[in-house]
Amino acid sequence: MEAIYDYIACRLASPTTAMRQYNRIAEGIQSLAVFPERYPLFGSSVDVEREMRQILVDRYSAVYTIRGDEVVVLRVLYSASDLASRLRDLQ
Repeated sequence: MEAIYDYIACRLASPTTAMRQYNRIAEGIQSLAVFPERYPLFGSSVDVEREMRQILVDRYSAVYTIRGDEVVVLRVLYSASDLASRLRDLQ
């Protein structure tokens, strides 16, 4: 998320927009505290231990897994990128 903030704030010269985007992504992730299973499985996750799910926030995807009572965010990525290849090392 820091890289997303830096890109928008520095490269696009819009720190206010960067902070708003950061906050929207953070709020989306925090919403996972209640019923994180409501979002679909990402791709073809078949290994229950590594079942990945995806929440979309604007143009960004937060990919996470559920381990017992804990939600672990694995990556936050720009959704237009090739998510499957960027997540291959996690499966």
